[in-house]
Amino acid sequence: MARDSESSIWVEKYRPKTLAEMVGQESVVPLLKAYAAKRSMPHLLFAGSPGTGKTTAALALSRDLFGEGWRENFLELNSSDERGIDTVRTKIKDYARIMPLGDVGFKILFLDEADNLTSEAQASLRRMMERYSGSCRFVLSCNYSSRIIEPIQSRCAVFRFKSVSEAAVRLHLERIAKAEKSHLEDGVLTAILTYAEGDLRRAVNLLQLAATYADPVTEATIREVAGAPVREDVAEMVHAAIRGDFEGARRRLLALLTDRGASGEDIVRAVHRELPSLPDTEITAREKMRILEYLGEIDFRLAEGASERLQLETLLARLALARAGPG
Repeated sequence: MARDSESSIWVEKYRPKTLAEMVGQESVVPLLKAYAAKRSMPHLLFAGSPGTGKTTAALALSRDLFGEGWRENFLELNSSDERGIDTVRTKIKDYARIMPLGDVGFKILFLDEADNLTSEAQASLRRMMERYSGSCRFVLSCNYSSRIIEPIQSRCAVFRFKSVSEAAVRLHLERIAKAEKSHLEDGVLTAILTYAEGDLRRAVNLLQLAATYADPVTEATIREVAGAPVREDVAEMVHAAIRGDFEGARRRLLALLTDRGASGEDIVRAVHRELPSLPDTEITAREKMRILEYLGEIDFRLAEGASERLQLETLLARLALARAGPG
């Protein structure tokens, strides 16, 4: 990998160019390779969490299909920016109706975050997929396939992208660090994996941010730039609450929100990871289930704009009340 300017974005700089270069997604890549080899494919629906390789797979598939002329036969639109029916009726229709260039019998329209399209726009898109299937294949990407209407799903081969394995993320980060001549101390990659949670894009961004911040990169650097609560801090907060030390738990919560700059969503996710590991002598299995159910409610309220501190203090109160009694 050639070294670009210091200001280059590593996610794009080291994005796999072909399907053969992709890491992870062992159940998806071989099928996409088969499509490229046969130069034939149906409409596709890529579903999965952010940072699992959906966009990379679409770009790599196009390069493998069309070669050097892939840009003339590939259009990418983001449904978060253009989610209405007018986009479907104008941009998508204008592109889909034009015949492809080269010896492949179709071109590709990649619609990212398709689950953000309105129901009306999706219905119009379904008709486009039927009408222009001779000249264009649609590749739709979404985080939640349940938000895609059934008539579209039934017209697509559905590929579900799982979180990238820790081994694959580690290998990719090691390659980048070597190419960028970044020095990583022991434990750095493990810390990145903890914060990234299978999101390869987040992992690469954390590595670049930390490498820009300090050389060599240390675990402390990763904690500094991650902007997420340290697991040990969350564990101490949870244990304090379960012991009945509500005020101590509140102080730890305030430190996470102010000193560390953690978001409410970060803390909810960290508590969700910590809860299953708590011994039954501290909190019963039934109470764990009740707290997990309540975590879902809090996550929804935070997404709707509720007060982070108020919601999280209520969670601590629930934990304090849920502590296991004697016997």
